[in-house]
Amino acid sequence: MDDAPGGILRWNLFIGGHLSSSVPVRLVERTRVGRLLWLETGTPMWRTELPGGAHLRDIPPQDRPAHGYPAKADRWPMGSALIHQPFGAGHAVFWFFGRRQRFRGWYVNLERRVHHGEDIDVVDHELDITVAPDRTWRWKDERSFTEKTGHPAYWSAEEAAAIRTEGERVAALAESGAFPFDGTWCDFRPSRHWMTPPRSAPPSRTVL
Repeated sequence: MDDAPGGILRWNLFIGGHLSSSVPVRLVERTRVGRLLWLETGTPMWRTELPGGAHLRDIPPQDRPAHGYPAKADRWPMGSALIHQPFGAGHAVFWFFGRRQRFRGWYVNLERRVHHGEDIDVVDHELDITVAPDRTWRWKDERSFTEKTGHPAYWSAEEAAAIRTEGERVAALAESGAFPFDGTWCDFRPSRHWMTPPRSAPPSRTVL
């Protein structure tokens, strides 16, 4: 895989083994500790088409089609984000930006990642953390995380404890103002030479 800055990769989010979305992102840099990615608001992407406008996390795996849901063309609806994916860690940190590139806060996604070629497959662990600019933080989706614990498509009770411990470790960094919550990259500006990435080819697989 080409690790040159500005290269385009695919960020593929899987929930309970099924694809939720596939979004082109730009590689900002790759260091010995991790990858830094740029996700631009409005980027053409693929999102799985679900019945009745449901969210994939709310559909039990046993009720989903074995081959996964079809993917439809869409655009990234949330704000632009800088994403740090530390190697060997069970989380990623998002710096979200609003209008005029104003920093809005951090989002900690607890996850497991597999990199292959230009694809970054992210297995979502449901439990997340939001961190405000003043570094106050709170858990997100605790109830849903608890409800999914023990299901074979998600995680065991032992794995759930490890996921929560990972979150607690990152939350402690926010409380202490340590990296990545020390102001690093809060003033990030993407290269003015970067165009919005085009929509990639349809996902080659919708089930892990």
